[in-house]
Amino acid sequence: MPVGQRTLRTTWPAGDPRGPAALTPREDVVAEVLVANDPGDDPQATTHASSDVVFRQAHGPFTQWERRVSTSPDGQIHEITSYGIEVPWFGWLYALAVAHTVRHRPPHGSMPWWAPPDRLDARTVRVLGLLAAAAMASAFTNTLFTQTVAFAADDFGVGNTGIGVAGSLVRAGIIITIPLAVAGDRIGRRRAVLIAAWSAPTITALGALAPNFGLLVATQAIGRPLGLAVDFLIAVIAAEEMPRNSRAHAVGLLALANGLGAGIAVAALPLADLGDAGWRWVYVVALIWLAVAVDLTRRLPETQRFVRPHVRRTAIDRSRFAVLAAIAVGVNVLVAPASFFQNGYLDDERGYSASLIAVFTLCTATPAAVGLMIGGRAADSSGRRRVIAGALPFAAAGVVASFAVGGPAMWGATFLGGLLGGIAYPAIAVYRTELFPTGARARASGLLTLVALVAGIVGLLSAGVLLDAGWSHGRVMALLALGQLLAVMMVWALPETAHRELEDLNDID
Repeated sequence: MPVGQRTLRTTWPAGDPRGPAALTPREDVVAEVLVANDPGDDPQATTHASSDVVFRQAHGPFTQWERRVSTSPDGQIHEITSYGIEVPWFGWLYALAVAHTVRHRPPHGSMPWWAPPDRLDARTVRVLGLLAAAAMASAFTNTLFTQTVAFAADDFGVGNTGIGVAGSLVRAGIIITIPLAVAGDRIGRRRAVLIAAWSAPTITALGALAPNFGLLVATQAIGRPLGLAVDFLIAVIAAEEMPRNSRAHAVGLLALANGLGAGIAVAALPLADLGDAGWRWVYVVALIWLAVAVDLTRRLPETQRFVRPHVRRTAIDRSRFAVLAAIAVGVNVLVAPASFFQNGYLDDERGYSASLIAVFTLCTATPAAVGLMIGGRAADSSGRRRVIAGALPFAAAGVVASFAVGGPAMWGATFLGGLLGGIAYPAIAVYRTELFPTGARARASGLLTLVALVAGIVGLLSAGVLLDAGWSHGRVMALLALGQLLAVMMVWALPETAHRELEDLNDID
């Protein structure tokens, strides 16, 4: 899983302007220090020159880094770079990007497009990779019931109101995560995450054995909230481990991993076409995420901020919490029913099969994940409030349009809503962990997740009742989208947190 040890060789001909730059220390994704001018022991290097200039990593993400540069008598400059980097679970994804950056040096003092604004160290990279894997597992368990409920309801003979009530009950299970949020502040982020990471896929998979719709809902009312607990706890860890200019970037990366985990759930959806009870096989797939729990147990450390002395029993700032809660309500009263009823809408109104629904979701949601990368970097550079106010209203418009039109326009509107929602998401999510001190951060994040879920329940119940009363999907979503205006207005009551340390934002720390 980690990017393995690699050696890259580059030669610049005499007169190439890039050659002399190789003789100076790098200051980009890695900060180098000159350690020696020696003959070295590389056969190719000694063939061309009598001595090497040797650089090693002073600060950066690599577990091992050495760069030897030599100049041959004919003026050619030879560079040999040996490096290793550990990116748990996603080493395959970063291998080419890292190799390209090693070979093609960015301008002095700048970072490549794929890297966070701050230079990370090896520990932070390892932790971020593990958190991204946990985010995949969390998203799978959070998405599973939403993706399969329409097929399970058909199997058990349940209508739209029953589906809406089931979705609300599953979301109401979030109350069981409050003890984990409290535990995160008392016993540590790591231990709380491990409890949830082991429990969520195990309990979720029990849905495959449910003899009736009620017991299916019961298993997911426990398993899904445990997945959500993983989600808000890893957000706390990311906020505490990332440098001050890269917290929103990390949130964007975790959301991308969330999207990948949800995409795996969607990719498993064609199993529902195997028969009336085919949806049960999708729940069996949840067991693959126990591998992530094993890896977290082996390699995830406790956060440095939690380990440091801090005030353990800290009150939550009520004014900040109230503003963030209002934003959570405004956003989730639309987002929850839009995602929950999408498959039913595609099935009932557009006649899509399970396989075509999977294709639709992957084609419209997965490419829109680029918005998370854009939004994370924009929130870190331009500020959280501007990004939210600029993207959220148009994201809501895209969501409403996706339920009002058909054909290519529906695909385009869904993509646009997801893209702009992705841009807004990192700025919204990072606020939940930044505005509270270490001793209350997990509790505040958990309670805000609870508020968001309650708002989702209100949205689901309202949508289910209105749909059964004969309202169109587009009309229902347009009504619920009014909450987005509330969120945009409330965001201006928050302080700007970009470029500031958590300790600067919370005096008690």
